[in-house]
Amino acid sequence: MQELTLIGREPLTFGLSGEIDSQNAEEFYSEVMARYSEAKGDLLFDCEKLEFIDSTTLGTFVKMAKAVKADGHKVTLRRLSPRLGKLFVICALDTVLEIES
Repeated sequence: MQELTLIGREPLTFGLSGEIDSQNAEEFYSEVMARYSEAKGDLLFDCEKLEFIDSTTLGTFVKMAKAVKADGHKVTLRRLSPRLGKLFVICALDTVLEIES
């Protein structure tokens, strides 16, 4: 189960916690993109409390990045655990998304 909390508006900042996987990735995408469509800008995800993601979630982040990049914006992931950060690097997604420590 995942929790998505809007914690800022410039950039549009979300706190993520729990797990995002194939069971809830589409809901996650829909919630984020609904907020994005209200006020387009950069997206920032605080991942300090994010515990688990799967390949579906990786694809969801790429899908978001493509959508916001088309509008001239970017997606940044902040405070990923070392384990999750390594996953993004192994999949070369650190070239598509900005990863901050």
